[in-house]
Amino acid sequence: MRRLLTSVLLIAAGVLAPATTYAQQQSFNLQLGGFVPHGEDARPIDDVLRNNLDFLVFDLSDFSTFNINGEWEFPLNDKISGSLGLGFNTSSEPSVYLNYVEDNHTEIEQDLKLRIVPFTAAIRLIPFGQRNPVQPYVGAGVGVFMWRYAESGEFVDFSNGDVFRDSFVGTGANAGPVIFGGINFVGDVFGAGFDIRYQSAEGDLPADQGL
Repeated sequence: MRRLLTSVLLIAAGVLAPATTYAQQQSFNLQLGGFVPHGEDARPIDDVLRNNLDFLVFDLSDFSTFNINGEWEFPLNDKISGSLGLGFNTSSEPSVYLNYVEDNHTEIEQDLKLRIVPFTAAIRLIPFGQRNPVQPYVGAGVGVFMWRYAESGEFVDFSNGDVFRDSFVGTGANAGPVIFGGINFVGDVFGAGFDIRYQSAEGDLPADQGL
């Protein structure tokens, strides 16, 4: 059984939120940014996308996509806050067989699709305090990553060389660490900022799907 590695680098920019002060107790952060998957050299040997590169032609970097994340942040004291977040990203990448074509010399084509919905719980350290209008921060926590991976299109039956159409789907939810850092600029009503975060999880694909 091959694994689906859902390790990502998430770059969230343009964070908008109600002005966050310790007296206000809580805020809602809307993060818009990008999802960037690990490259081939950073994936385990049994990773499905890494193994697919042995016989399919596609670009791992094309799985990079837009990401949206909503986060509820609540102070625990003047320099520490907690947060709960929910995000979403989905990407689709066309591929063809590396060494095989149809009898009429056309490509044998598939679509590889990956969707991730992360739910995160984290602690954030704000060294200069939440009353400061400029708030650099670092944080860490845990995420539960709900994922769906699918391969749909034309495939080769290597036992007889026939080409057939089908879809192979795997779904799951797996936990992993979340590490991040950034800076917020807080105003009286709204604020803005950015952060960069690293998230990682591994999920087993179903063996009966042939993934």
